[in-house]
Amino acid sequence: MKLALIGATGFVGTQVLNEALQRGHEVTAIVRNTSKLELKHPSLTVISVDVHDTDALAVALAGHDMVISAYNAGWQNPNIYEDFLKGSASVETATQKAGVKRLLVVGGAGSLEAAPGVQLVDTAGFPAEWKPGALAARDYLNELKKNDVLDWTFLSPAIMLHPGERTGVYRTGTDTPVFNEKGESTITAADLAVALVDEAEKGQFIRRRFTVGY
Repeated sequence: MKLALIGATGFVGTQVLNEALQRGHEVTAIVRNTSKLELKHPSLTVISVDVHDTDALAVALAGHDMVISAYNAGWQNPNIYEDFLKGSASVETATQKAGVKRLLVVGGAGSLEAAPGVQLVDTAGFPAEWKPGALAARDYLNELKKNDVLDWTFLSPAIMLHPGERTGVYRTGTDTPVFNEKGESTITAADLAVALVDEAEKGQFIRRRFTVGY
């Protein structure tokens, strides 16, 4: 497949890029700063586009089979809530303008349910420093659910997303976290990328959110 990957230099995007290339996909990496992506590969094209420039982004996305958005407005960004929503909406609009049907979005775990009717981001113990970004991802998911044009998928990682090895093994869920036998919801960024590219290839969660963990 010919994939357009937004946010290819980020924590998750880097792993998605490597996974997709290893599987033989053609990837166009859309980044803010091309100098941050030093990887060279015959199936990789790197271009710089401002994600907020919807028209320019649509031009860059045209001709691809799928758009994967690992867009992140920056955890240290004081305007992360507004910027994430604006950037994500731009990606969604540009994907439609480009005539690409399939959109995969990497979101957050905050919108997963801690209990029936109670999302993690609304619990008392949710870290304050992560809350603006988590609320943005939650609110964007609610907006994305209204889109009946795109074949979208929203991937919420496990509660604990961390560096580590690629095992290729994970379990999936939908609206509640996936816990292991120790009661932990955890996954490496490398295995999150495996799950994302698996979804790109198989399309098991069309117009749905899913989550993963060990």
